[in-house]
Amino acid sequence: RTDTFFIATANLDPAAGAARGADVSHKGGKPGFVRIDDAQTLTIPDFVGNSYFNTIGNLLCNPRAGLLFIDFESGDLLYVAATAEVLWDDPDAALLTGAQRLLRFHVRTVRRNAKALPIRWTPPEYARELERTGVWPAVAVES
Repeated sequence: RTDTFFIATANLDPAAGAARGADVSHKGGKPGFVRIDDAQTLTIPDFVGNSYFNTIGNLLCNPRAGLLFIDFESGDLLYVAATAEVLWDDPDAALLTGAQRLLRFHVRTVRRNAKALPIRWTPPEYARELERTGVWPAVAVES
């Protein structure tokens, strides 16, 4: 029931000029915004961002992605290597308020590092803008 993770992508095409290189971006939403479709597949909504499309642009050139999930209470890290696809017109995007499209990740490998972070965080204070987004119906919780 994460509310945040980081995604690493890269455009390795030598002809890409200034667009060539790696990018790490934050992806966030309400707790439960990452949908576990099955043991090898994750789906997330793609909400409005900075309109640079670094992540999506890189994934269109090179679908490999690295995902980092952090448990801020325990300090555990979960690394996921995946192949991604952009779902431009999937009807499931309409299930989440504010989603413009979906990103689906086909998991290749997973590595967990228990208590890797020596510091702990307190529960987050969410930005007001987060209230405009949705969660997957199967994981929605009553407040």
